[in-house]
Amino acid sequence: MTKNETLKNWIDQYSGALLRRAVYLLSDKVEAEDVVQEVFISAFSSYDSFEGKSQPLTWLMTILNRKVADFYRKKYKAEPQIKLDHFFDENGSWKNDDVLNDWDASNKETELLDDKDFNKTLEDCIEDLPSRWKIPMKMYYLEEKKAPEVSQELNISTTNLWKILQRSRMQLRECLEFNWFAKS
Repeated sequence: MTKNETLKNWIDQYSGALLRRAVYLLSDKVEAEDVVQEVFISAFSSYDSFEGKSQPLTWLMTILNRKVADFYRKKYKAEPQIKLDHFFDENGSWKNDDVLNDWDASNKETELLDDKDFNKTLEDCIEDLPSRWKIPMKMYYLEEKKAPEVSQELNISTTNLWKILQRSRMQLRECLEFNWFAKS
């Protein structure tokens, strides 16, 4: 079988799995489709280096992971600076102390995580985060990558990562307070 025929078969066989994984990692179907296309372009270019020691899907998923990391690196660097005016005044003090208030202790974590509506609200709040915060948040908490790995992939310091994660958690908390707890 020729290189072109093999890659055509791979496109037919593995596009769905690659696209599902890319949509999960990127949360954007259009971007995911572009990245999957880049995966197959890269696979075509480096086809001769595929030794067949792993399954083709494994090899393609490895390429996908690298392409997603490249995508986030570019996007992370290209985004403008995030303004914290929403949270802090000119003196660096909290504008709205409500963010620091305790949530109702009767809402147990396990009950909330079993609640379909709460999970939808949480997903919406995560999606509303600025990309510079959402990307590290998803990598660290949802993909369960270690801090050094996230820092390396995004080319940021670990200290910066911790600050981003802390700001993300604060914004998520405010979003959940407004969109879930205030309505309960």
